[in-house]
Amino acid sequence: MKIKDLLVLVGIIGIVLMMIVPVPIPMLDFLLIINISIALMIILVAMNTQEALQFSIFPSLLLITTLFRLALNVSTTRNILSHAEAGDVVKTFGSFVAQGNIVVGFVVFLILVLVQFIVITKGSERVAEVAARFTLDAMPGKQMSIDADLNAGLINEVQARERRQKIEREADFYGAMDGASKFVKGDAIAGIIILVINLIGGFIIGMTMKHMSFQEALQTFSILTIGDGLVSQIPALLISTAAGIIVTRASSEGNLGHDITRQLTAQPKLLYIVAGTLVVLGIFTPIHWFTTFPIAGLLIFAAFKMQKNLDHQAIKEEQLVEEKQIEEVRSPESVISLLQVDPIEFEFGYGLIPLADTQQGGDLLDRIILIRRQCALELGVVVPVIRIRDNIQLRPNEYIIKIKGNTVARGELLLNHYLAMSPGIDDDSISGIETTEPAFGLPAIWIDEMNKERAELSGYTVVDPPSVVATHLTEIIKKHIHELLGRQETKALIENVREAYPALVDDLIPSVLSIGDIQKVLSKLLREKISVRDLVTILETLADYGTYTKDPEILTEYVRQSLSRQITQQFTSIGDSLKVITVGPSVEKKIADSVQQSDQGSYLALDPSSSQIIYHRVSEQITKLIQSGQQPVILTSPTIRMYVRQLLERTLQDIPVLSYSELEPSVEIQSMGVVNL
Repeated sequence: MKIKDLLVLVGIIGIVLMMIVPVPIPMLDFLLIINISIALMIILVAMNTQEALQFSIFPSLLLITTLFRLALNVSTTRNILSHAEAGDVVKTFGSFVAQGNIVVGFVVFLILVLVQFIVITKGSERVAEVAARFTLDAMPGKQMSIDADLNAGLINEVQARERRQKIEREADFYGAMDGASKFVKGDAIAGIIILVINLIGGFIIGMTMKHMSFQEALQTFSILTIGDGLVSQIPALLISTAAGIIVTRASSEGNLGHDITRQLTAQPKLLYIVAGTLVVLGIFTPIHWFTTFPIAGLLIFAAFKMQKNLDHQAIKEEQLVEEKQIEEVRSPESVISLLQVDPIEFEFGYGLIPLADTQQGGDLLDRIILIRRQCALELGVVVPVIRIRDNIQLRPNEYIIKIKGNTVARGELLLNHYLAMSPGIDDDSISGIETTEPAFGLPAIWIDEMNKERAELSGYTVVDPPSVVATHLTEIIKKHIHELLGRQETKALIENVREAYPALVDDLIPSVLSIGDIQKVLSKLLREKISVRDLVTILETLADYGTYTKDPEILTEYVRQSLSRQITQQFTSIGDSLKVITVGPSVEKKIADSVQQSDQGSYLALDPSSSQIIYHRVSEQITKLIQSGQQPVILTSPTIRMYVRQLLERTLQDIPVLSYSELEPSVEIQSMGVVNL
């Protein structure tokens, strides 16, 4: 056993023996000073801890100090009743506090006891009880948080073990504090009882056994009783306060003194209000101004110095941030951040800043939220975050849209104007700046507020600049959404399905198809503006046919056939017939004969002259259909649909190509033209 452990054991045994064996008065004075010193040390340690567990021995220490204090009470009581003397420490405390007035001494003692018993001890007991209960209730949640961080890789096994041990220690500590607070309460009650015993017993013994007069006995034993009570209750009050500090202490980065000064001085402007209040009290109340004005002046000076320090600290922090940014730019790793490419970017000239500035009434950010919501509903894909920034290299009223760092569209807006598109018959009375509608390329004019109402009455479609941008951005996103759907985005969509259909996802991935295979199919569907919102049907189809082929082109055709109801409703209204351009037998045979097979799949190997002829025939039929006011749709057989699409997608990308298998049997089909060689 180490010497330190042996000393602790001997000290505890000595405390017990003090209650039985008489202690000499010189030794008693020495032990009373030690008791006061220990109390001071405990409260100072409590104030300088950052969290309760840093003083985890406090519950046991509270029991030991309480026992030590009671042993001293027994020893002093024995000396008071036996010898009418308890040493210089007790006598000094009693004489100094009483100042010749016994009643005042008793009142001071009773006030100390009441403060400790009613205020500090009872409050600490309640706080310890609540903290113990809340700590136990929070243990399951904290354990789950540790397990989640461990599974996510945020912490390792050693850190998880340390955090679990800390949670267990917190529960043990607050449970022990809940019980230890009862010792403090009992100590306060014992102090009052010992006071009564010393006073009454000493008065009787002094008059009967010591042959003292009434006045002498009252004076002697009253001073000794008051001194004994103060010598024991002042350390008890300090330790009770330390217990209250410990159980009410929240974890922080500093000690109690640091936190008090930092948080109370965080808002120096409030000190000016306090100083002003004191000045008003000194002027308009009977309180003398020479009492309030010095304190008010001190507060004003302190507020000025604190505000100056805060400003200096803010400047210093800004300099540190700038220096850190400069160091990051100079460091070799800073180049890595430049490699990040935003999926979608919207850049505009300085003249269009009011569109995005909410303080100037701009609602572009709100419109972008609606665009992302609309795309999710129509296409079934979550559009990535759109990066919005101004670009001084652009013209003031110009904007550009980038997809993965590349400019795919641009336009120009005139704020305080409206974009008016003609219904087909122009009104000569409406004048403006000629332009082109950016989303669909239609001819339009910019008109001012005065011509807006007249243009609307003439049948013009009048749109404000934010709506022009929103429409253009929406069309660009729909056109390039297949480029924005990568493997990571596909995985997120699949995980969303897994929550409701775990068996489907587990059966498909990875035994049948990989995430990359599914991503290719979804991308091909989005490329032709087919919504993938019904992802369950898509995955069911891939699970059925993925065991036979891994070719994404063929799998896409199977999926399109499964989505026949959706595709039919997309291109037809309820009760309407579908007007189409059909591919003739000669073209179908030519295309079917030109299909070549390879290890990577099948592809169309059509000679350039035949491709040019087919393209011209299709263009002629499309032009006729558009002139009649109809939306052109090309209809072909299922076997060659994807090859017809491959042939036309470079020049006629917006023209939908459907097969007979993708349409519901109930829909009426009207052929408005036939493409033949």
